[in-house]
Amino acid sequence: MKAILSKTPGGPDTLSFEDVREPQPGQNEVRIHVHACGVNYPDTLIIEDRYQFRPNRPFSPGGEVSGVIDAIGSGVTDLEIGQRVIGLTAWGGMAEKVIAPAIKCVTMPENMPFEDGAALIFTYGTTYHALKQRADLKAGETLLVLGAAGGVGLSAVQLGQTMGAHVIAAGSTAEKVKLAQLQGAKDGVIYGIGPFNKDEVKALSTRFKEATAPQGADVIYDAVGGDYAEAALRAIAWEGRFLVIGFPAGIPRIPLNLALLKGCQIVGVFWGAFCDRNPEINRINNQKLMSLYERGEIKPHVSARYPLPDAGKGISDLAQRRALGKIVITTA
Repeated sequence: MKAILSKTPGGPDTLSFEDVREPQPGQNEVRIHVHACGVNYPDTLIIEDRYQFRPNRPFSPGGEVSGVIDAIGSGVTDLEIGQRVIGLTAWGGMAEKVIAPAIKCVTMPENMPFEDGAALIFTYGTTYHALKQRADLKAGETLLVLGAAGGVGLSAVQLGQTMGAHVIAAGSTAEKVKLAQLQGAKDGVIYGIGPFNKDEVKALSTRFKEATAPQGADVIYDAVGGDYAEAALRAIAWEGRFLVIGFPAGIPRIPLNLALLKGCQIVGVFWGAFCDRNPEINRINNQKLMSLYERGEIKPHVSARYPLPDAGKGISDLAQRRALGKIVITTA
């Protein structure tokens, strides 16, 4: 079978497209004939050895796939050959076939295209856990989303709307903010491209405060990091919740006196660890997401598709922050 391989640490240009042996499922595992693989931020890190997990080389990036089960290992009782599933694999997904733990497979609704399946669970799962379990977002609250036009950003816009929040989208360009507004955000803030000096951070904070007036943002969803984090935190409401999602703009340095003065919470969101520690709650979350999808209340925005040999281009687009919504790699 064909696969994209990382043989040495480096950027997307170090990846190769080669023949590899077809994997065999072990106990409590299934093999998925991959139709589509979502590109996510960890893919940009794992090939450079900058992710918290470092698989042995050679390996294929890609931790979120959709496809059809074509082999089942011992101990699997609730899945069967021929079933359409979304599989979370951590890595290995940018290949024609991949092994996935049975417990990390989600049955796809019949009306869900494979491209949507490969673009849904990683981002919407992260966001639903963030807004539901970590922030306890309530109807009528103000939700400020940084990086609102990215994969997780748009999922936060859509899910925030379904939860009854007043969603404000923040992005680096007018095009990105407009896309988020088309997906359900009520207002928008264009923040430009950093890094910012101290005065620019304060100026950006003023714009966030104006957008979230009068009391500030009850929940801030920060999928960007960098200098944007402090500017947003200065605009948080009393007893607000600041959700730490990711750092494509760099790991921020937050003056903790802001948390004291605002009486707010800075809340880490590690969805992968949550899934492992709370599999039953995660299963319920996934059922909720599938239900929302079938009712048409959420839908991934797939803005770019690359065939498997060109998977590196998709990873490069995401690393350079050119993506709007999700990028998907297709194998058909």
